[in-house]
Amino acid sequence: MLVEFAEAAVGGDDDRLAQARARLSERLGVKGLVDAAAVVGFFNAIDRVADATGIPLDPERLESTADFRAELGIDGFVEGRV
Repeated sequence: MLVEFAEAAVGGDDDRLAQARARLSERLGVKGLVDAAAVVGFFNAIDRVADATGIPLDPERLESTADFRAELGIDGFVEGRV
């Protein structure tokens, strides 16, 4: 249930998120839902910080990010050199 909620929260499908949120709220109550949402938010933020600090891009994201990486010149930033 928590995994489904986390995936729905970052997945972009509002209907899926609403259903996951309702199930979680029924099972854990409003406070549990808020705690779960906070954890999802923190993990999402931590991932963005990790990406911004130069941790290598996951191979499965290479293709889907190629266009904007090229446009922004991000691929020019290589470890140890800017």
